[in-house]
Order: sequence, then structure tokens, then C-alpha cells
Amino acid sequence: MSYLVLARKWRPQRFGDVLGQQAVTRTLENALKTGRLAHAFVFAGPRGSGKTTTARILAKALNCVNGPTAEPCGVCEACTEIAEGRDIDVLEIDAATHTGVDNVREVIIEGLAIAPVRNRCKVFLIDEVHMLSSSSFNALLKSIEEPPPHVVFMMATTELHKIPETVLSRAQVHEFRAISAKTVAERLRYIATEERIDIPGEALLLLARAGEGSMRDSLSALDQVRAFAGDTIAIDDVVTVLGLVGRDLVLDILEAVVAEDAGAAFVLVERAIERGYDLRLLCRELARATRDLLILSVDVSRVNDPDVAGEGERDRFKALVSQCSREDLLRAFDVLTRAEQDVRTSDQPRYNVEMALLRLMYLRKLTPLSELLSGASGASGALGSTGALGSTGAVRSAGPVRRTVAPEPRTSAPELRTAPEPRRAPEPRTAPEARTAPEPRRAPEPRTAPGARTAPEPRTATEARTAPEPRTAPEHLSAPVAPSAPDLKDSFLAQVKAAKMFFYSTVVAQAYRVDVTPARITFTFLPNQRVPKEQCEQSRVWLEGIAEKVAGRKIPVAVTVTEQMPPQTASVAETDIPRATEDDLRREALTDPGVQALFEIFPVEKSKIEEV
Repeated sequence: MSYLVLARKWRPQRFGDVLGQQAVTRTLENALKTGRLAHAFVFAGPRGSGKTTTARILAKALNCVNGPTAEPCGVCEACTEIAEGRDIDVLEIDAATHTGVDNVREVIIEGLAIAPVRNRCKVFLIDEVHMLSSSSFNALLKSIEEPPPHVVFMMATTELHKIPETVLSRAQVHEFRAISAKTVAERLRYIATEERIDIPGEALLLLARAGEGSMRDSLSALDQVRAFAGDTIAIDDVVTVLGLVGRDLVLDILEAVVAEDAGAAFVLVERAIERGYDLRLLCRELARATRDLLILSVDVSRVNDPDVAGEGERDRFKALVSQCSREDLLRAFDVLTRAEQDVRTSDQPRYNVEMALLRLMYLRKLTPLSELLSGASGASGALGSTGALGSTGAVRSAGPVRRTVAPEPRTSAPELRTAPEPRRAPEPRTAPEARTAPEPRRAPEPRTAPGARTAPEPRTATEARTAPEPRTAPEHLSAPVAPSAPDLKDSFLAQVKAAKMFFYSTVVAQAYRVDVTPARITFTFLPNQRVPKEQCEQSRVWLEGIAEKVAGRKIPVAVTVTEQMPPQTASVAETDIPRATEDDLRREALTDPGVQALFEIFPVEKSKIEEV
């Protein structure tokens, strides 16, 4: 006797043996028990989900000697012949072969009036019914709608959308679903035990995933591996025979991405190529593992679900999910899905995979926009430090600031909020010029009276310019230090800005204050400035190197958080402030170092400038 493959040998013979389709089988069982059975059925679903098998079980239930019954005996002549596919009253028709209307008329329509030879009902089982032509469907409409009492139509298809609505409206449609990997693995374990096959659970889960929800495909894969390895199967045998990507390699690659180890990632891709893996399948498995990590990030209790992680993988999954944010995982899934499509059409698929992994490493460095906005929404936020940027592109002038080697955007905004004197200056358009390009005509007068707008108050303007106030000290990025400290601070900040302009503008300029002494450099941040604080801490070693280069000796860098909020002072009434012209405001704002630093980071269009 010839060998019977496992998929045929272990085909379900009762409704209770059909896996993962309880909605369909329970409906049919109840219909048989109550006698409310339709005359036409459409079974639709993915391959290997049990459509044809369920149709055969229904045919046995109708024609069993004990029937109609929900539990066919399986031993009578009708049950035996239907199971073997040789019952004369159950016609299984391949629609791909009998596509034309003449075949349908000859095989089906002309035989409707003939009574069954032995059975209770004549069953027409049309497999892959979507392959019929339009004329064939039209020829069947009347027969499906009003068949003889002894005729039952059963149609199976994997593409329900290709069946005309006129046919679907005349039949009961039952949709089958893909079987979960957990259910398939349990069934494979039972069959392996009955067949006396020694195979580990991880290998069974790998076979179940390879079937992609198809029980038949998983059993066929088990047959193939059994032919290679015999009755003792290891997980490496499954990987070798089926060309599957082992879960260990997938987790190794993800760990290299999380560690941002590009060298290790390239070595692992090389290993996958040496083993002959399909790189498109590798991307698919990486995306699947990323999806599993995302599930665990939402509900960590799912780590015990075999559909998510096997027994030997759970610890590694827990370690990975603790190092990845949901944003990282969502971006990784998109990148890997796109890489799978690129690999399919690429002449050098290896390059696409390697670049995708590198892209994942760099995407992990991104900071969520919500955190940046929350850090910038404080009293000393990023936009507030250089001016007010509105929806129309309006930029608020920052006013005069202390001249330093490296002007910081943050030094101007607090002054504007706490000291309204810049708007009383007689010539605000010349104050920025004094900071950016000192001219001979700018004598000591601008330093002592930078410009009251009205001459009678030079003394008040001078005092506001020269007298330091303890309450406004935190609003400058400096603090009273030793005589040599200002030069050290100016040189230090200039070096930081020259080396990393973006870091200077987004981190250093965000600081609530920067204290520089010969003994220590301290960056102080507000409690809501978590992101720039963390970035500053990560760059502490680099900052200490800059300080050592400037000072000629090692100066430690400290990062602290202050609970003190910026003081708010009463603003001067608008009626007391002379309004400057738009040209004056534009010239003053565009020459301000803080505004220039803002435009270097955010290249917005300078459409309108207003004094607020």
C-alpha cells in the first residue's frame, strides 16, 4: 500500500475535529439538529483552513445511515465512500477544469433531475468556484436558487470577492479564518505523538508559523522534514529543510540594533546569507518579531503566549521590550515592511537589508515631538528664549543683551520679560548694531544710556543697564563669578557652539542658567526640561573635554535641576510704550544673535515682525 501523507491521513472526519472554525461548525451542527439546513452553501477562507473538509463532513452528515445527523458514524458505506472521494452521489467538481458554460451545463445542470442512486441527497461540491466564467455563473443562478429537494450545492473558494453577488445572495456564506499558530502547534504535537516522532516544541511552533494559518501546509512541512531527519527532528533540521529563519538569529539582529552595534548587525546579515536564507523572509521575520515586541509593550503578560514567544525566547523578549519605546517599534515595523518590498525588486538585496538596519539604529536617536514641545513650553522654552514665533511667522525682538563671544538665544528672552527698558530706548535699532558690529560713532554713550526713547531719563536707563539685580540673575545664562570667569565662560560657550551648533541651540541655550567657575561648570535646567537635561548628561564627557581644552586643566561638568521658576514682573502698560516702526523692529530682530540662532535651526520664512 502506498504511503498516505499526514495531511490526508489526519484529515478531520467530524465537525469536532475541525480546528479554529467553531463559528462555522457549530452553525452547521445546530442546523442539522433542527432540520433547518439551507440548499446552497459557500465556504470561503484561506488555503488549508478546512473548507473542503467541512463540505465533506456535511455531505456525510446528510447521507449517513443515522442521518441527517450532526455526528456521522464514519463507518457506513456512505461515510466511507464520501471520505475516500468515490461516492457516486457526491460529485466533487474542480471549477478550474470545468470553467466553461458547456461543462457546467453537462456536469451539473443536466444531472439535477436525476435522483440519487443510493444516498439521501445528491451533493454538488464545486471547489475553487471563483474560477468559473461569468456565463457559467449565470447558468447556475436558477439551479442554485431553486434546486430539486434532493440536491445540495456546496461551493468552496479562497477569493470570495470574485463570486458574483447574485450567487452569494442565493446561498449561505460561511467564512473560515486562518488557524492560530498556537492551535496548529498543539495539533502537530498530538500528531507527532501518535506517529512517534520526537520533535521539540520550538520546532513545532516554527512549523506552525511556516504554515501561516494553514493546517495542511504545516502538516506537509512536517512530512518534508520527517523525510529528511527521520523520526528524530531537531530545530536545525526544520530551519535547514524549509529555509526558515531561526528565531535566535532574528533576536540577535534585534539586539544588535538596540545596542546600536552596526558591525555586529552586518556580521549577522552575512551569516544569514551564508546559510542561504531568503532576505525577504528575513525582513518578514524581523517585522513579525517587532510586532511581538509591540504586543508585549502593550501587555507584558502576553509573554507566555506561544503565538508571541516560545519558552526559550521569553527572557530575551523581556529584555528587548524594556529597551524599546513603542515609537521605536512602530518605526521599526514600517522600515522592515518597506525593506521587504525593496528586497523583492532590488539587484542587491543585501544592501537594502543592511541600510534598513542602520536606519533603525539612527531612528532610535529621535526624540518624540511631544517631549520637545513639553520642554519648550516652560518659562524658559526654546522659542520663548529668542522671541515669539507666531503662526504668521512673526518674530518678537529680544532686545539688547550682554555682549559675549558666544551669544546665546536664551539670554535675551528673560530680559524682555523682566525688564521693559529696551522698549523705552530712544534708538532700539542701533542696540543690536552695537552688539554685532561696533562702530567708532558708538562711544561710551550707548553703554551708559543705550537709549532711552526720551532724553529726560538717561539716569534711569543707565541704572537699568548697569546695576545688576539678584532677582534677574537667573534669567541670564551666567552668574556672578570671579573676574576671570567671564572670559572662561565666553571661550567655553564659543567652543561648544563652533563644535556642535545644533547641540548648543537645543541644549545649552535651553538651560535655565550656566554657571562657569574655575572649579566647576554647572548646567541648571527646569523640572520640565527633561529632554535637554538628559542630552546634556549624555554629552558630559565631551563638554569636559571642551572645558579642558579652553582652560588648560580639567574642569568637571555638573547637570542639576532647579525648583525655582523664573520670576515674573509686572509689564508696563502698552499706553506707556512708544511703538517702533516695522522696519526698525525687523532690523533689530534680524540682527539679534538669538533670532539668528533660531533661524539656523528652523529655516522659517520671515514674513512679518511685530513688537509684542
